[in-house]
Amino acid sequence: MPLFGGKKDKKEKQNESPTPEETASKEEKLRKIQEESKATQMAKQLSFNAQLAHGSHTVKISNFSNVKELYQRIADGLSIETNQILYCTLNTPKVDMEKLLGGQIGLEDLIFAHCKGEAKDVTVFKNAPALGLTITDNGNGYAFIKRVRESSVASNYKEINVGDHIASINTVNVVGSRHFEVAKILREIKEGETFNLTLFEPKRGGFDAIAPRQGKSNASKNTDIVGTGRATLRLRSKGPAVIEETPSWEGKAILKIDDLLERFIGIRDEELANTLIDLGKNLENPSDYATAVDAQLGDFEFPDEFVFDIWGAINDAKAGRL
Repeated sequence: MPLFGGKKDKKEKQNESPTPEETASKEEKLRKIQEESKATQMAKQLSFNAQLAHGSHTVKISNFSNVKELYQRIADGLSIETNQILYCTLNTPKVDMEKLLGGQIGLEDLIFAHCKGEAKDVTVFKNAPALGLTITDNGNGYAFIKRVRESSVASNYKEINVGDHIASINTVNVVGSRHFEVAKILREIKEGETFNLTLFEPKRGGFDAIAPRQGKSNASKNTDIVGTGRATLRLRSKGPAVIEETPSWEGKAILKIDDLLERFIGIRDEELANTLIDLGKNLENPSDYATAVDAQLGDFEFPDEFVFDIWGAINDAKAGRL
């Protein structure tokens, strides 16, 4: 017989009762799975009105759980190809980047799909370290320009406009690339070099001048399903959509993190900002947070300074300092 009792055989281990802590942990995991499953089923019951931004009838769309499925439902309802949709705005047909559909849709929101318009080639001379462009993407393979800074290199070219989709850089196709990948290519073009952009502007129509016809609101139906008009449908790149009520501090944190993303890497992305917040919700120190960010979002190659600024923004928002 071993001096210290040796290892317990498998049968003996299997017959042991779980500790109260293990039981509580399993119950908590099961509860979270059940809650998420219920939220996902509720999300698929919601319906929203959608129109083409350049003018169309209104269609009802439902039964989607991510951006790709949303675009497919819009395309099916309006008899267009999915690859014609550049991005969507909420409650306005105008190219308004403040109204861009990001990771969340309010229960009463009306969705406008902006379609691919004319192509244009622009030759740009990079006579400063930065172009002055902020890039985002639609979550379905199209990167586009969200902001052009005043008095920047890009602002000198009238062909480059907010809302333009970047299709290629120096004849290299970037369709399917994420916004941070496109932003990196543009950053790596050296000062003093000339390069070519192929852009697609959004199709424009009569809605730029007149108010759209509102379809019958789904607010009542959606509120019946959810039980509150303050909730939003959150679309996620990984996993199904869920219905949630966003705490007020999270909204402020998203805005701050979006600003930091723009300053450090030249992109804006509410869904990414949401993910960065989720990673830090239950952590107690910045070192653990940096490890979590690197593990899940390593492709972005965020600098340490940026990660610690994000950690600070999350905690400032929680404490009401934003």
